Amino acid sequence: MGGASGSAAEASASSSSPLLPRAPPRRAVGAEVRRQVGLAAPLVACSLLQYSLQVVSVMFAGHLGELSLSAASVAASFANVTGFSVLTSSSASLIENRIVFPCQAGYGKRIGHILWTVIRSKAILVLMLTGVPLAFVLAFTGQILIALGQNPEISSEAGLYARWLIPGLFAYGLLQCLTRFLQTQNVVRIMVVCSGLTLLLHILLCWFLVQNFGLNNRGAALATSISYWFNVVLLAIYVKVSEAGRRSWHAWSREALNLKDVGMYLRLAIPSTFMTCLNTMWMVYTIPSGLSSAVSNEKEVVKYVSMMMPILATSDFMDGIQCTLSGAARGCGWQKVCSVINLFAYYVVGLPSAVTFAFVLNIGGMGLWLGIICAMAVQILALVMMMLRTSWDEEVHP
Repeated sequence: MGGASGSAAEASASSSSPLLPRAPPRRAVGAEVRRQVGLAAPLVACSLLQYSLQVVSVMFAGHLGELSLSAASVAASFANVTGFSVLTSSSASLIENRIVFPCQAGYGKRIGHILWTVIRSKAILVLMLTGVPLAFVLAFTGQILIALGQNPEISSEAGLYARWLIPGLFAYGLLQCLTRFLQTQNVVRIMVVCSGLTLLLHILLCWFLVQNFGLNNRGAALATSISYWFNVVLLAIYVKVSEAGRRSWHAWSREALNLKDVGMYLRLAIPSTFMTCLNTMWMVYTIPSGLSSAVSNEKEVVKYVSMMMPILATSDFMDGIQCTLSGAARGCGWQKVCSVINLFAYYVVGLPSAVTFAFVLNIGGMGLWLGIICAMAVQILALVMMMLRTSWDEEVHP
């Protein structure tokens, strides 16, 4: 009797709880898609506008000649890889690694705001302190490039350009904290407005400092630094006067000076930094010469860039996939594993492939980019395997 009732219960449970969950209703899927697009589209526009600052600077440098174009491109690449990307990945760990969300959802509104204030204060402190050694690296960019065997003339000009980017480095760290804060509040449209106004100011600054004031490359870099600070001021004013800012952005917390808990932040920030910096796909966003060469006077440069555009488009498409997968991995706290994957993909597979294509098979610059594509293919494959082997029910309910 008991066995029969037990088997009936098991049959009922199996019928009500299938191995694969039922697909959500179409209305729910449509509503979620609209919600995601409503959040993602402004963020994409904001990132594009912020990235355009470096592009515009190098475009104005392209009007000065081939040397200025090469120096600005190399300096922007070096500064992004060794400076700006470090601050980006460190600040990303604040929002993407389940720190902010427990503060706002799991501990009550008041406690959540207090914890968020402490975390935000610690994040600003850590990013500003991180900017100090990064500034020293940028200050000696020319010497570092020469030591790495780069052209001395280009390296000297690139070092001068990088020094004028140093003030913008600290502004960029504050900008990342402000944008992450507004993202947690689902306040994204104002970031697009502020970034758009910043880009307009930046174009005027580049025209004035480079063309009229005669600062040449230095003017382009200085315009970038000023524009970053202008963006910070705009967002800070909005946070100060808006209801969302007054509700969630409280005064500086003295707990930020308690370095005992900074280790928790660094345990997430450091692997996230390595995960990003080991990914040489950052070079796509940090070598704006592909776009700036369109306004260069060197016809050979323009022709070669046009030939590389299909390869760049392929790498950009693949980068969108890896960015999505990497974001999910960071959200799960898998930074250490992803750092190993990126190290293997880009330095064990990608770098040798690039050298083989470029110098053994004599494909040239296209071969270097084909090596990056090979690395991304390995990275995407490894991340997809991780996602498929993950029990997402256990991730949500550990």
